[in-house]
Amino acid sequence: MEMDYLWDTPSDVAKRLATKIRAIRKRKKITQKQLAGRSNVSYATLRKFEKTGQISLESFIKLTMELGVIQEINDLFTEPVYSSIEEVINASK
Repeated sequence: MEMDYLWDTPSDVAKRLATKIRAIRKRKKITQKQLAGRSNVSYATLRKFEKTGQISLESFIKLTMELGVIQEINDLFTEPVYSSIEEVINASK
């Protein structure tokens, strides 16, 4: 089932990322306090992130590193997505 994210706000995207990180944390049976301690992200910051999606990029990266999903972050934007033939031509210059 493909979802249409066309009308998403930045806040919607952030909340979805927070939901995914929370699910990974729970799947690994790690508490918020444990993850905060291991990642050097404050407990309050982690709680706020999981609730609202708001977090600094650096803290988000620390969480992904600790959860073992940093490769997904590193893989962002590695495969070009072209929206026009002009972009394809510009990429080859």
